[in-house]
Amino acid sequence: MIDRTENRFGLKPDYLAADSAYRSADNLAWLVKDKKIAPHIPVFDKSNRTDGTFSRSDIIWEAENDRYICPAGKELKQFRRTYATPRSGITSDGRRLYRASKKDCDGCEIKQRCCPNTVARKVPRDLNEDARDVARAIAATPEYEQSRHRRKKVEMLFAHLKRILRMARLRLRGPCGARDEFLLAATAQILRRTGQTRTTKVAARRHRRIGVA
Repeated sequence: MIDRTENRFGLKPDYLAADSAYRSADNLAWLVKDKKIAPHIPVFDKSNRTDGTFSRSDIIWEAENDRYICPAGKELKQFRRTYATPRSGITSDGRRLYRASKKDCDGCEIKQRCCPNTVARKVPRDLNEDARDVARAIAATPEYEQSRHRRKKVEMLFAHLKRILRMARLRLRGPCGARDEFLLAATAQILRRTGQTRTTKVAARRHRRIGVA
């Protein structure tokens, strides 16, 4: 839809608000890197630990040095030596693995709070994790809160069409039939909401008159 609108009308949004179903790294990378659209999309971090040990968010990422820095100040790198045949370091699921040195972890005083069950700390990083970082940073801004409220209003209207107006499926076939049916349903929804708003205003006026009397 974004490509079609841009190609036909030359219009492209500055930001896109969507629910968590659109939070995949590939989708966020397409928005951030290819289309230059700010993703107002919630990103859930499943790497947070609940056992008292350090989560991935406690380990600092340094993009300029391509490494992580653990709470003890030690680095986690992908490769610690140069291979005769260069390796991509990309796993089958599209991630890079950054590992700490076993020597550093063996003598670390906070190892039990970091990796008590492994010889060294390991952090996987998605190839498009930088796009996820952009979405996380946007989620902490007032603009994100505003777009989130707007999105909920739109989603509420669609839910109203399905539950109240019984529009769980379209009955007319073809694009033209679907457009006409949806237009009629949206018109009925607008008229219904307008009537409710007018009734509320009339009731408020009556209450004010009674109060004055």
